[in-house]
Amino acid sequence: MKNKSLKNKVFDYINEKYLVSPEYPWEDNTGAVFRQKENRKWFALVMDVGGSKVGLDSDEVIPCINLKIDDPVFHDLLTKQKGIVPAYHMNKRHWITVRLNGDVPEKNVYDLIDASFEATAPRRRKAKVVMREAKEWIIPSNPKYYDVIAAFKASDTIDWKQGRGILRGDTVFLYVGAPISAILYKCRVLETDIPYDYSDKNLTITALMKIKLLKQYEPDEFTFERLNDEFKIFAIRGPRGTTSSLSAALND
Repeated sequence: MKNKSLKNKVFDYINEKYLVSPEYPWEDNTGAVFRQKENRKWFALVMDVGGSKVGLDSDEVIPCINLKIDDPVFHDLLTKQKGIVPAYHMNKRHWITVRLNGDVPEKNVYDLIDASFEATAPRRRKAKVVMREAKEWIIPSNPKYYDVIAAFKASDTIDWKQGRGILRGDTVFLYVGAPISAILYKCRVLETDIPYDYSDKNLTITALMKIKLLKQYEPDEFTFERLNDEFKIFAIRGPRGTTSSLSAALND
């Protein structure tokens, strides 16, 4: 696959993971449709589109893929990223267009295909969805077990232990324990309930969530002492909500 285009890799990925072949509903074969086997719903449309129609200044034709994203918060977040725009030629509230010209990393494209496949799956196969407003959480990070500072220096998106009650679209503030003892990061939750199996004498993890860095704070901004004295937060042992005053300060 080394010399294949990303478009061809996408075809291979869908075929190998979901055992689905493309259909060409138009006579000129301008678009390849991939459908769910059970309910026949589309979960992907691959087509060649003029660049000006998908957010570029050029009219050069490039390959793109349309994918369904039902979550409005996630949809809004995605369409602010390079290479992703509200869907061309489809419902812009529920679909996105991803340029397959290298603007979006290959792994991210595959993750979005998986999300679209789940969004269009038969109801009985979908995970139960909890509908509520997005929430803010403070979650602890112990430097003894994981160097989150190094992780965010390497990438703005990392996997983290799934917190109970946290959903995609929520905001998490990472509190880094001693010797730092302060909130250092504001992140958006991109994905939850990623299967994972890890256990030792200090930690058990059964699921992960994917979080993206939005903002970094100075170590002396939201120290444990300030959280205690000003915002009346006396312990951070697991995911907990923010107070209204702390939320205002963190989002200032």
